[in-house]
Amino acid sequence: MSIVKRVQQWATFARIWHIYDATWQNPFDSAELIKRHLMGLYKPIYHPLNDCGDHVIVINTSEIALPGDEWKKRVYFHHTGYPGGATWTLAWELHKKDPTMIMKKAVYNNMTGNLQRRYTMQRLHLFSDGNVPEDLLKNVSNQIKQLRPVPKRLDHYDEEVVKNSPKIIDYPNDYIVR
Repeated sequence: MSIVKRVQQWATFARIWHIYDATWQNPFDSAELIKRHLMGLYKPIYHPLNDCGDHVIVINTSEIALPGDEWKKRVYFHHTGYPGGATWTLAWELHKKDPTMIMKKAVYNNMTGNLQRRYTMQRLHLFSDGNVPEDLLKNVSNQIKQLRPVPKRLDHYDEEVVKNSPKIIDYPNDYIVR
C-alpha cells in the first residue's frame, strides 16, 4: 500500500473535530446538521453498525433563536420515575436554567431509534458562550457553516461608517422621538 493510500485511509477512519456557532440559529434545524457530523453520515464508509462519527463543538448556545412564539409554547417533559414525578418545563425556563440543554435535547431527539445515541452524544461538546478550553480548540480542523447568516447589529458598526451611510430620512430639529 502506498503512503498516499495509507494517509487517505487513515483520514477516512479518523475522528475529525468540527466547530459550529449556534448564534441566531434554529436549534432544531441545527440539530439535523450536527447529527450528520456526529454520526458520520456524510462519510462514504458510513454504516449503521459502524461507529465512525466525529466530535462536534457547539458554541454560543445561549444565543439560539426559536421560531415564532416557541419560547412560550414549547414544553419539555421530564419524569423522575416515581409516582407524581412528572414535570413540564417551558423552553424559556429551561434555557434560563441551562443554556445548553435545548440544543442537547434537540440533537438527542433527532437521533431517534439509534441504539448508539448515548455514546454518540458523548462526542458533542456544548458551550453557552465562546469560551472553549484550549485543549479542545487545538483539535478543531473544520468549521460547520451556519444555516442562516447572522446580521450585524447597528451598535457593532463603527461610528464613522454609520455617519457616512446614506440616510433614508432627516428628522426636523424640533422632532421628538417617543
